[in-house]
Amino acid sequence: MNESRPLTKRRAQTRQRLLEAAREVFAREGFGRSTVEQICEAAGFTRGAFYSNFTSLEELFLEMWAQESALMLSRLQNAAEDDVSSVHDVRSAVERVLSALPVDSAWFQITSEFTAHAVRTPGLARVMATREATIQEALLPVVDSLLAQVGRRITNRKALGRSLVAAYDGTLAQLAVEPDSRAVRRHRVDMFTLLVEHYSEPGRRRKFL
Repeated sequence: MNESRPLTKRRAQTRQRLLEAAREVFAREGFGRSTVEQICEAAGFTRGAFYSNFTSLEELFLEMWAQESALMLSRLQNAAEDDVSSVHDVRSAVERVLSALPVDSAWFQITSEFTAHAVRTPGLARVMATREATIQEALLPVVDSLLAQVGRRITNRKALGRSLVAAYDGTLAQLAVEPDSRAVRRHRVDMFTLLVEHYSEPGRRRKFL
């Protein structure tokens, strides 16, 4: 993208509409079968409008991913900052976090297809790995806050961050296949609880004022 151009209100609106249209097209067609022309048609813009904002579909997706990640982290922070009197052990903390993250099958499909594309694209996989590491670092303070409520602390931050992201992605795949399965949702809570317990230990319980 040409960063020398100022991001005016009108341009910001154009970019956002392109992102929204791209999400619709990616969900319908799949990332690999989507084209700039399809996105422009869905957004009601020309190719010129697209390329004045993004250099490629990959760049557009990465910005879309950044927005989705910011929204997810905001929801998690709210879950940790709101009334946490119902959080009394690791399992209840896990249930609180997962309840703040709605399962979005369409987004899961989009990200899965893009990940497969990134693995085959030199440099793109490294960009995704770096951004995922940033997400993990942003996630851990939320975990710290909730664990403090139940008197625990993280023992291996890097391992826990990676494990939580891997478990989240893996259980999303299961929920995409069996969206109405109570067993899958229960197993999801079990898995996250075991991971958090494994990578944490008893510490000082936070006292309520």
